Formats: sequence, C-alpha cells, structure tokens
Amino acid sequence: MAAHTAAQAAFDPWSAEFAADPYPGYARLREAGRVHWFEPTRQWLVPHHADVGALLRDRRLGRTYRHRFGHEEFGRTPPPPEYEPFTRLNDSGLLDLEGADHTRIRRLISQAFTPRTVAGLAPAVARLARELVDGLLADGGGDLMSELAEPLPVAVIAELLGVPAADRGLLRPWSAAICGMYELNPDEETARRAVRASEEFSAYLSQLIAERRSRPADDLISGLIAACDQGERLSEHEVVATCVLLLNAGHEATVNTTGNGWWALFRHPDQLAALRADHGLLPGAIEELMRYDTPLQLFERWVLDDIEIDGTVIPRGAELALLFGSANRDPAVFRAPERLDVTRPDNPHLSLGAGIHYCLGAPLARLELAASFGELLRRAPGLRLIAEPSWKRGFVIRGPRELLIEL
Repeated sequence: MAAHTAAQAAFDPWSAEFAADPYPGYARLREAGRVHWFEPTRQWLVPHHADVGALLRDRRLGRTYRHRFGHEEFGRTPPPPEYEPFTRLNDSGLLDLEGADHTRIRRLISQAFTPRTVAGLAPAVARLARELVDGLLADGGGDLMSELAEPLPVAVIAELLGVPAADRGLLRPWSAAICGMYELNPDEETARRAVRASEEFSAYLSQLIAERRSRPADDLISGLIAACDQGERLSEHEVVATCVLLLNAGHEATVNTTGNGWWALFRHPDQLAALRADHGLLPGAIEELMRYDTPLQLFERWVLDDIEIDGTVIPRGAELALLFGSANRDPAVFRAPERLDVTRPDNPHLSLGAGIHYCLGAPLARLELAASFGELLRRAPGLRLIAEPSWKRGFVIRGPRELLIEL
C-alpha cells in the first residue's frame, strides 16, 4: 500500500509542472521500490535501470498479446470499431508486432533499411541541416523547434522514403495526430484525430506505392516493395504501416532530443562551452543528451506470463510502464546521474530501447543529431536562449513546444 501511495504522489503525467521536470518524482519512485501500482492508468510503474533493461529483453512480455491471446481471453476489451483505421495501422507496424510476424517483417525491412542506405543519406542530411541553419542565421534567431528540430528529421525521412517535396508538409501533422494515441489515457478527440490521420496517411501512401510499383525509384518505398526473402514479401498494408512507423518513430525522438538537448546545454553553460571548444566531443555528447533528458519517457509492455518483481507477482494480462526517463537517471548505473556530462565515458542509456524492439532507426537518428548540433556549434558560437520554454501537452513523447533563441 505504501508503494502505491508513493506512485500516486510522485508520478503525475498530466501535470504541466511534472512534464517540465519529472526527474525529482522519478527519484522518489526509485527510493520507494522497484515496482508501483498506478491506478489512474491501471499500470505497474517500473523505475529502475536494471529492471527496465531486463524487462525489455524478457519474452514473457510483449508489445502486443494478439499473437497469443484474443482480447477476451486476455481479459481486455477490444478497441472500439470506429478506431479501426488507427488500430489496423498501428497493429501492423513493426513496433507493435511480436513472434513470427515481427521476425519476418523486421528481416524484410532490414534488407531495404541497411547501414549502407543510412550512410548514403549523410550528404543529404548535412545539406538539409546547413540550409535550415542558414535560415536561422539570416533571421538572427527564431524558434529552434519549428525552424530546425522539426523540419530536419521530417525532410530526411521524406527523402529516404521518396515522398515528393511538395507533399512533405502533410507528414508532420499526420504524425502528430497519430502519436497522440501513445499518450496515457488519450481522450476521444485525440482518438478522432488519430483515426482521420490514419485514413488520410494510408490513402496517400497507397497511391505512392502504386506509383512506385509501376515506376520504381532509388528510395525506401521501392526497396520495401522489392524486398523478398524465401518468396516472402511485404503486403501493401505492411509497406504502408512500415512507412508510417518510420516517420513517427524516425522523427519524434530526434525532434525532442534536439529540443531537450539544447535546453539542457543552455542550463549547463560549462558543458556547452566544452562542446564549443572541442567538437570531437559531439558523438558522446549526443548519447549524454539522450540520457539526460529522455525524449520518450516510457514504453509499455503487456505481461504474457506471470512475472515477479521484488516479491510482487505481476499477473498475465497486466500492463507495465517501463520508465525510460527514470532508468536513465538511476544512480545504481550512472555516476552523478543528475549532472549533465558531455564527456561521460560509459553511457548505457535506454533511450533507444533494447531487445528485439531496439530502435531500427538509431543510426539515422544519430546522423541527424550530429548534423544539426554540429552545424549550430560551428556556425552559431553565440547561440543563446531568450525565453524559458513551454512544454508540449504530451508526456510520453516529451519535449518543448518552442525554444526561442538569438544568434
């Protein structure tokens, strides 16, 4: 009971104050125990690094349960029929698949989304970052979120997929609407927006896929259509779901790592000065920025078979909320975890996941972050913040709404 009380007092994901700085609450959760029941979402909160890392790799858990159980058998209510465009798209994405389907689709996607493909994007990523920073320099500053953090990864993913430049303005609104459903207890209006975006995005991609079938190009959509392993191919719906996932997962983390990262650096001028003095620190600094202020605060897992955490039996049918943000500040793993240290030598953060669902786009995210941070460090040595940021409404996918800067 005491642990449950601690969770209610320390964890308030709908509070603007908590969203702005959840880390003191996480510290209280870690001190209070390894697992906590949180009644508002009917989930078990897991705050420690060792547990989160182990559970991400534990096959008694899953992102879905549908490969083993029906809804009723698992003790869950099916999603409303009117959500079908969203649920069908979401349930077919690699991130929410388990078992043989996950293995098959990840294998096929990996043929098209290779390290060589990502490396080949480096000149385009560098060019896009340079052009966006050109705009900031010409204006003497602006909103770092809307003018650099958001457009860069969207443009990169669009270029990778082969989305025409004229259509790229459609992608971010669709993605934002769909990602609203990944927040805790989304409301009906959020669901309606996600359903509408799922319908529109799927229809758009189906048309683009049809064009690529008749006229293949040197892009990822053409590669996904062509991917084949022992006679197996991705269905059109699987290609659509993969493209949506690559956009959603492929830019949200980069957007918020950029915003959270610069906010952290502005609050730690000694670390920003160290980076400006030695750009060779940037690769390690990017890992530290992902750890210090995690862009994805929690990931959910279903319990497929009973597990035990610190003497508490978590039954089949329960849901865990694995607190990445808390795990990344765990003093059992990180020395002085509350301190930003761009020279931190050992950094086993969990911001990109672990196990079979480890982020497929991690190399691309690192490439984009290195390009955008590198451009600003080189070309805007006087970059400074002019107003404390406000935060987006969401907590699970967490970042500033705007970051106003001068050069």
